[in-house]
Amino acid sequence: MMTTPRRTARRPLAAPREPADPARIGRRVVRRRAKGMDAGAVARALEDAWFDARQDSRHEDLADDVRGRAELAEWERLAQLLAAAAPGTVYDPDTDDVVRAELAAETAAAAEREAAVHQAQRIAARVDELQALRELSTLEQTEPRDGDEAVRDELTRRAGGYVQADVDAWLAHALAAHLGHYRDPAAREAAAGLLPPLVLAHAALLAELARLVPGASVDELAFAARLSTSEPEAAGALAAFLARARSETSWPLSVSCDNELGPIATEVGPLQVRPRDAGPAAAGPAPPAGGGLGWGPAPGPYRNHPHSWLPAQ
Repeated sequence: MMTTPRRTARRPLAAPREPADPARIGRRVVRRRAKGMDAGAVARALEDAWFDARQDSRHEDLADDVRGRAELAEWERLAQLLAAAAPGTVYDPDTDDVVRAELAAETAAAAEREAAVHQAQRIAARVDELQALRELSTLEQTEPRDGDEAVRDELTRRAGGYVQADVDAWLAHALAAHLGHYRDPAAREAAAGLLPPLVLAHAALLAELARLVPGASVDELAFAARLSTSEPEAAGALAAFLARARSETSWPLSVSCDNELGPIATEVGPLQVRPRDAGPAAAGPAPPAGGGLGWGPAPGPYRNHPHSWLPAQ
């Protein structure tokens, strides 16, 4: 009889543990022993530490004893500390500035490790969520959140490093259209250092194409994803070229033409199109020095084709 494999719940990540540090252990041992000692007692303990170090140096397996060297260095530090203190002063770790600084650093490091575990847990949960949306074919209807760039990296890692084209296209579209957390300019600026070049090039190209053809659908712009995946540098260069072309054609350009269907007069962005015989009244603003561009119909059998325009001779 066939059985269905049981699905087990994902095990939570283990709580962060303090990494073992032999040198730190050695310093702590010395401080516990030195607590309540005066300068004389610490000096005698230092002599004993020097004797142990000389003995250990004769043994090859103890020559690189990290803890032993740390204990000797700590006894030396405490001897100097009490020698500079008032007579009769005894050592107290609670008033030692070095110990306080170390404890503060250890507390901060522990907090960072705990935050890293929480971040990993959040990413893992978001990965599962996006994976479920992909299986339901509803990923495109979801807006990205802060941190989804790291989720994208985790999805790619789980796939063995293979590019997740649908996730990359989803992020590129959101970045180009300023959806989700990309509504914040700071998030869009940060994306430059969080997303790979192919996603950034795809987003830049989509943004320029949307300005060029505002009503274009996602399916019509599917070629942008293929170009960005295969040639991200070319896609980025094309986006930059379109942006430059848009900025350089900001002056009104008058184009005259005649059409068998009758006079036409329409405006495409900054370009003003008028019929050849409309006269100055329909010309609109004057072009820059050098005159406008005159266009005439194509010769021969293509003369009456509405889209066959060649430069006028």
